[in-house]
This record gives sequence, structure tokens and C-alpha cells, in this order.
Amino acid sequence: MSEMITADLVDLELDLSAETKEAAARSLAERMVALGRVTDLDGFLADVAAREAQMPTGLDGGIGIPHCRSAHVAEPTLAFGRSARGIDFGAPDGPADLIFLIAAPAGADDAHLTILSSLARQLMDAGFTGALRAAGTAAEAAALISGERTDGPATTPTATAAPTDAPVAAREPAGQDPAGGADPAEPFRIVAVTSCPTGIAHTYMAAESLENAAREAGVELTVETQGSAGFTRLDPAVIAAADAVIFAHDVPVRDKPRFAGKATVDVGVKAGINRPAELIAEVREKAARGETTAPGGPTPVDGAGDSGDGYGTKLRKWLMSGVSYMVPFVAAGGLLIALGFAIGGWKIDKAPSVAEHFIWTDHTSWAALLFQIGGLAFAFLVPVLAGYIAYGMADRPGLVPGFVGGSVAVTINAGFLGGLAAGLLAGAVVMGIQRVRIPAVLRGIMPVVVIPLISSAVVGFLMFLVVGKPIASLQNALTDWLEGLSGANAIILGVILGLMMCFDLGGPLNKVAYAFAVGGLAHPTDGSLKVMAAAMAAGMVPPLAMALATTVRGRLFTKTERENGKAAWFLGASFITEGAIPFAAADPLRVIPASMAGGAVTGALSMAFGCTLRAPHGGVFVVPLIGQPLLYLVAIAAGVGVSTLVVVLLKGARKTAPSAGEDTAGEETAAVGPAADAAETKQAPATV
Repeated sequence: MSEMITADLVDLELDLSAETKEAAARSLAERMVALGRVTDLDGFLADVAAREAQMPTGLDGGIGIPHCRSAHVAEPTLAFGRSARGIDFGAPDGPADLIFLIAAPAGADDAHLTILSSLARQLMDAGFTGALRAAGTAAEAAALISGERTDGPATTPTATAAPTDAPVAAREPAGQDPAGGADPAEPFRIVAVTSCPTGIAHTYMAAESLENAAREAGVELTVETQGSAGFTRLDPAVIAAADAVIFAHDVPVRDKPRFAGKATVDVGVKAGINRPAELIAEVREKAARGETTAPGGPTPVDGAGDSGDGYGTKLRKWLMSGVSYMVPFVAAGGLLIALGFAIGGWKIDKAPSVAEHFIWTDHTSWAALLFQIGGLAFAFLVPVLAGYIAYGMADRPGLVPGFVGGSVAVTINAGFLGGLAAGLLAGAVVMGIQRVRIPAVLRGIMPVVVIPLISSAVVGFLMFLVVGKPIASLQNALTDWLEGLSGANAIILGVILGLMMCFDLGGPLNKVAYAFAVGGLAHPTDGSLKVMAAAMAAGMVPPLAMALATTVRGRLFTKTERENGKAAWFLGASFITEGAIPFAAADPLRVIPASMAGGAVTGALSMAFGCTLRAPHGGVFVVPLIGQPLLYLVAIAAGVGVSTLVVVLLKGARKTAPSAGEDTAGEETAAVGPAADAAETKQAPATV
């Protein structure tokens, strides 16, 4: 550890040079650059920003730990700063006064990562953090962190004492009488898995926090830390003997089916750090009620509705779960239908079934084949949407009632809105059933017989006789409204779609707009085809604009951004809005408004020109399938031009601004708001 931090990497008056987390990261990173530990300041800060966009790095107790693995780091390095005022790193309890910037090379070896992991665990020790707050000199703070100074209340990390990624157990004395109906002679046993995107800090802090809470609660807990230095799988016998499972993770748990069939709490890694006692109590209550995950199957969709989320966040994740699984059906079905029209003409939908009439040498028969296969794939759109919304809410038992409810929505012409309602209803019904106490003898048949049977009957009843018809009426009214759009109303809708598509660059709002556009393709009308065209055109603007801006004004961008700009040409042309995320992560206050301005222009022009699109995806590669293709390209070019102009002007103003602090403002590296939301979703983005 002494090689990772020296007095030159310590700033005990960080508040004099930094008031924001972006400025704090820059100030500490500049110390690393001065010592040759970091080779490219802007590139490294961009990597820090990308990590920050995934999840804020502030922790309860006044700690901020911005960190990343980066190709711009020459050797593992740790910088420490102390701020009397405190700097906001997104922790629930307020600003951080102890800031650790951790820099790990992209190919860091296990020994260095283990030492950094040890530091992460030490941050859970109040004595250690107290000694750092009391340190009088930079050398004293560096010695505390490196372990060279061992006096004082803190037990500091050293290379020899650092924990590995092997499972760690916190045990209680035998004979404890735990909750959950376990044998009084045996302790209540929990296995846990912790992981985070970089696997350097949060992974081990969550493990330490859970272990401490388990000791206080008198339970036996064994943790599998899936960190950057690799991980050692829990012994199958330990898993088999466990009464419950806690997942505290922000990346998918590896080999997750190992833990199926037990009471489970599935949360983000920060919940494991901030409220471990609550998680232990929650999983014990679930075990007492007999709530388990399906044997041999996965636990609920990763991150979909973590118990620490508010209802709005849970609802968004549930809906995005359905949309992400729906998109492949939309893309495959929609493109096959579009190809059928392109080859066979607009009357191909009147062709007889190819199962009864197919001529091998007739191109019309081949067009009909493509069209009819696409139609069948597209028919799954609403049932898949409903089924996987329910799956995101209630795990595998939600699939059957979700698909049944979605099929009912198709039958009664409730469309896309009916699918949304059916999925939410199915998930809610299954979650309600799962809360009922069930005798142990019946638990084995609950997921495969009882829950699907009861929930399907209830959801079918509600969709056919209660909510289905009002939703169908609303869907028909929406279709009629889209069909009647013209003039100013159509242009206004185009502006709104453009703003939504470009606000968060593949995030939740982008997905809402895209899902709205795709939903209209289930029963295409002239109005719904115009909406689809406007949504795709606007979604192409941000990456194309960033690519053009890096070409015409490269000096305004970092070397990394200029490289990203080359890839953005193809991504934008392919309608992959996420191609602009690296630019928004590095400079959200300039890139996002510029993207929205161009998207609004493109959406408005596409609607005004009357452009239509039957394919849900494809970018410029489906231009031949677009109504008014030349005007469509004009609309895209106009939006790209506007976005490029705005971002160049904003960045140029930053470069020439005279204020002392402005030179750092333009290099902000932590993504906020929409860019962070876009990175958070584990599901497949709607525009991919």
C-alpha cells in the first residue's frame, strides 16, 4: 500500500480547490498525473465519469470513493483529499469530507486489487475514518492509509492482512433461537453475494457491512465477493445449508441459479453498505413466510424493483423489463414485414397463406413468406411485453398470467396499453399470492401449479370483464388521434418525440418514446407510421452530431472523445442513440441540450414532411422502406446540423470563458441525470 499512496497524493485542504465532485476528482487526478501515475488526465477522468454515471460513489458516514479501472493508469494509485465543507458525492446522509480517488490499471494484478479491496473494508471502521479526520499532516494521513502507522484507534490495511475474494463467514454461537422456523439448536444461516461494476470498493464494503450486521444479529453469514480480483465460489454444501440469500449487486450475479429455491432479497450494492441490518431482517421474514425463488430458476430480473427503490423507480424498472424483452420481437418482425412490402409491394398483406400457396420461382411468394413470418413475430409483441413486465415484478411465476393477460389484450384490441396494464396486473396478483403463508407441504407445487392457475384466472377475468374494454376504448381513441394528426399538431408531436428521444440517450424517457412509436406498428395507420419515422430520425441525431462535431472542431474534444466520434458515425447511422453517451457522460450540460435541440428539429421536420416508416429499426439502411425518403434524410441532416452548431458554440464559449474556475467546468467528468439513467438499465436498450 505504501507504493500506492504518498504524501504528494494527499490534500488535506481539498475544499480550497474543489467545491464539486468533478473538481475534486480533477484536483486529485492532477496529483497522479504529476507523479506519472496517470498518463492522460482527460481520458482518465472520462473513465471516472463513466463509473460515476453507473452509480454515485458517496457513502454514509461522509465518504466519497470515486474510482475506476482505466487504460490511462500506469500503476495502481490512491489519492486522498479532506474537505472541511464537504463535497456532494450522492450519499443519502449528505456531503463527504473524506474523498478517496482510486485508480486501477485496466490489467491490474490481483495483489494490488486485493489491497484496494482491503482499504474499502477499512472504510467501514469508524476508528480508521476518525483517525483520518484527525490527521494533522499529509504524511500522517498517508501513513495511516498505507498501514505504516499503527498507533491510534484505526486498524489500517496492509498487504499481508488484506482479505482475498474467498468467502468470509460471520458466525453466531450454536443454540441461538433464530426467527424463520429453523431448528433452535442451529443458527439461522444466510449466504450473500456482493458485486459492483468495477469490483474494487463497493463490493468489499458491502461484504464488510453485512458481516458486521450479521454478528450483531446473531446469525451465520457467508459472503461471496465477486470482485475484480476474481472470486471463489461458495462451497455447494454451504449454499445447501443456508436458510436465505442476500444479493447486493449492481452487475449480474455469476452462476445465480446456484442460489435458487431459498428466501431471497435482491438489492443494489449500496443497500448492502447502508442498511445491512434491514436486509437481514427482511430475508428472515421471507424465510418465515416460506417465500422462495423457483427451484432451478433465476431470481427476479437483476435490479428490477430492488427493495430500496421508491415505487416510481420500481415501476420504471418493471416497464423497462417488458420493453427490453419486447424489442427483439419488434425488430425481427418489423423488419421482415418491411422487407415483404419492399419486395412484394403494398398489397402483399392481401396475399394468401404461404402454407397453402407458394411458388418457388415467384418473388411475390417470397415477399409473402417474409411478410407472414414477420407478422407472426410481431403478434408476440403485446404478450411478451405483458409477460416480462410481470416477470420483472414477480419472477418466473409471473410469466404465465402475464402472457395470458397480454393475449387477452390482443383479443379485445386493447393493444399496447392493454399489454402494459395486463403485465402490471399479473405481477401484482402473483406478488399478492406469494405473500400468503403456505404450509410447507404445498410449497413445492406453488410456482408450477397453484400460482399460475389462480393468477391466470384472475388476470383473465379482469382483462376480459373489468379493465380491458375501457383500455381498448382508450387505445382506439389514441389511434384515431394519431390518424387525424396534421399541420401544427403533427409538428408539435414531432418536437415532443424528438426531445424525449434525445433527453437521456437510450434511457427511460427515450424508451418510453420508442415504445409509444413501436406500439403503433401493431395496428399501423398513416399517423402511427409517421410517429415511428419521427422517433427513429430523432434518435439518430445525437451520435451523428457528436461525430460531426469532433470532425469539424476536434480541438474542443479530448483525444478519447475524438476516437469515440469515429465510431459514432456508424452508431448514429444505425439508429443506436447510445453512441452519444460517452460525450454526455463527460459534458452533460452541453451535449444533452444540443442533442435535444437537434432532435426536436428533426422530429418536427419528419412529421411536417409526412415521412412514414414501417420498420421499427435499421437507421439509414431502411431508407428505401421510408415514405418520402429524400425529405427524411433532409430532416435528419437539419437536426444533425443544429446539434453540431449548438454543441460547438457551447464548448467554444467554455474554452474562451475568462473565469478562473471555468477551465475545469468544461471537463466535467461525472455524468448526471439522464446519462446516468441510461447507463443504469441492465436490460437491452430500446434503440439497439
